[in-house]
Amino acid sequence: MSATVSLQQLTDQLDQLEAEAAQEIAAAADAAALEDLRVGLLGKKGRLSGVLGAMGKLPGDERPVVGQRANVLKEQVQTLLSDRLQAVKSAAMAERIASETLDVTMPASFTPVGYRHPLISTIEEIVDIFSGLGYQVEEGPEIESDFYNFTALNIPEHHPARDMQDTFYLGDHQLLRTHTSPVQIRHLENNAPPIRIIAPGRVYRRDAVDATHSPVFHQVEVLAIDEGLDFSHLRGTVTSFLQQFFGDLPVRFRASYFPFTEPSAEVDVQWRGRWLEVMGCGMVDPAVLQGMGIDPERYSGFAAGLGVERFCMVRHGIDDIRRLFTSDLRFLEQF
Repeated sequence: MSATVSLQQLTDQLDQLEAEAAQEIAAAADAAALEDLRVGLLGKKGRLSGVLGAMGKLPGDERPVVGQRANVLKEQVQTLLSDRLQAVKSAAMAERIASETLDVTMPASFTPVGYRHPLISTIEEIVDIFSGLGYQVEEGPEIESDFYNFTALNIPEHHPARDMQDTFYLGDHQLLRTHTSPVQIRHLENNAPPIRIIAPGRVYRRDAVDATHSPVFHQVEVLAIDEGLDFSHLRGTVTSFLQQFFGDLPVRFRASYFPFTEPSAEVDVQWRGRWLEVMGCGMVDPAVLQGMGIDPERYSGFAAGLGVERFCMVRHGIDDIRRLFTSDLRFLEQF
């Protein structure tokens, strides 16, 4: 501004600002551009404030004329900004609606609701029961070493028990595990008693495929080690689990043999009028505890193992284990 300012000069500047503001607002493409214009036109350091700053150099009787004109211009600019903002938003919404238009005449696509496979739901129920008894879930690799799968479980090389668990060998003393007992050994290596774990998982044995055998199946094994555990604790735990799973049925224990438990037992339930063998169990052999650095004079424990397929077949009346692995929807949709 010059040292002297006239009313006409300020009026001309306001007229020019009005024309330029209208043109710039009309050309603004989006809300961000309109906000920049608002600050540039009406902000504290905006162009309108610059004109008003020179108003103090006018005579006192001319200042109201400029002030009134400036107020009118401010309202006009605010109205133009508001109208343009609404127009920009409406255009953006119209463009979005056009780009996201759905053809409601098209047939709907349908994805059928899935269900748990009967083996998965059986494992989940077994795990849930033992979790309620205070056991935690542990998992391990399906490719194991000879040490974890056999030797550490009191089954040395050439032991006859290995014949019952012939498996798939991979070389370099690696094999596909025949049971989930190796998970118990791995857990004992890193954890001191007391211990209460269950180990669910897939296992492998070189069995011929028939109605009751498969080279791939699932197990859940149980291990508890603490001071003062005896066979009564094993019997109570197993009986409680079986009656929760099958119902309040008679349960019996028969003497048996396992290399890693002593004494050992097979467990039967009376299901639909006949006794069915469902799992094996026993007190952990002191040799296994000693091999893991656990004092068998202080600690004792019990272990139990079951085949998930067996439990699933008994529960649902399935007559052929192969039905669980064929992915036949006519069979699976029953569950």
